[in-house]
Amino acid sequence: MAELIFWLCLLLPLYAWLGYPLLLSLAAPLFPRRRVPPQVPLAVSVVIAAHNEQRHIEQKLHSVLGQDYHARSLQLVLASDGSSDQTVACARRVADPRIQLLDLPRIGKAAALNTAVSQCTGDVLVFTDADNQWADDTLRLLLAPLADSEVGGCAGHMIIPNPGKGLSLGDSLYRHYEAWVRRVENRIGCMVSADGALLALRRELFEKIPAHVNDDFFISTCAPAAGKRIVYVEAAQVLDQGVDAADKQFRRRQRVTVGGLQSLAARRELLNPLRHGLYAIALISHKLIRRLAPVLLLPLLLSNLWLLDVHGFYRLTLAAQLLGYGIAIAGLLDVRHRLPKPFRLAAFVLVTLAGMSVGLWQFLRGHSYSQWNPDQNR
Repeated sequence: MAELIFWLCLLLPLYAWLGYPLLLSLAAPLFPRRRVPPQVPLAVSVVIAAHNEQRHIEQKLHSVLGQDYHARSLQLVLASDGSSDQTVACARRVADPRIQLLDLPRIGKAAALNTAVSQCTGDVLVFTDADNQWADDTLRLLLAPLADSEVGGCAGHMIIPNPGKGLSLGDSLYRHYEAWVRRVENRIGCMVSADGALLALRRELFEKIPAHVNDDFFISTCAPAAGKRIVYVEAAQVLDQGVDAADKQFRRRQRVTVGGLQSLAARRELLNPLRHGLYAIALISHKLIRRLAPVLLLPLLLSNLWLLDVHGFYRLTLAAQLLGYGIAIAGLLDVRHRLPKPFRLAAFVLVTLAGMSVGLWQFLRGHSYSQWNPDQNR
């Protein structure tokens, strides 16, 4: 029994984090590449929900308004969710008739987005965060796949150009890992979801966002729920910043895990392979098993201890686990960043897995996050 527990707890995380994208990479050449028809100008509504973003909002608005995409019409709806700083005043300084400003009370991000969408007039909704910046061609590249009627949504690529000296180094590498997974999912046609930093959705596919889900996951899965594909557009980039502080990384991963599992519960019909085929398998592998995998690490360690006298292999795996935890703890304690980068990467992995484990426990206890505060996660 101890060996069965050990191998299950070892192989499931390995499959979720490594085996799944490797299998997709091997299968990708078997799937034909899709040709994108010529782009047709669209009526676009860009939606931004903001809470206390006075440091970023003016630059963000100029970044969106300065795009080289020749839209049939462009609307920018900014919903301030009860901002107590100068977010609204800063936004009003950007005098442009294409901007519609909603100065809302504190109602939560999902409600703010739903309110903003109710004011949208475009054929396509483009959701983006207030604190990241676009390149001049981001919108044009993002919307190009929508020339294909089978495409319901598009996802951009978020990069961290200047990782800090702490855990944001791991944050940056994680973005590269996610890009690899989305690239191979996209090649096969089963990309799971988009990042909230940059995603586009046909307006007729939009469904009202429930209060406690991860809004980016829920919005982007409106496309597969309607039988349409999500397309990953790696060239459509947004620039973001990493998070160095361990406590902020922990809180963010905890919150994302709780909201992610609530999102999967809200979209549980998409987990049925009989109805949704490869997409359901991708969703189970990418989102469900990956979020459950961290809680297997403790039984992996305990079963490994039980098996120490069975074979020399188990002594090696125990040594590898203890060494990994030791390197991660040393990386966390290295507040002056004197140790080599692998120590900080290991610390990032440990904090991430710990946050996911606590998030799973909170989800099982029925906990949810009704409010959001972006500044706490920077």
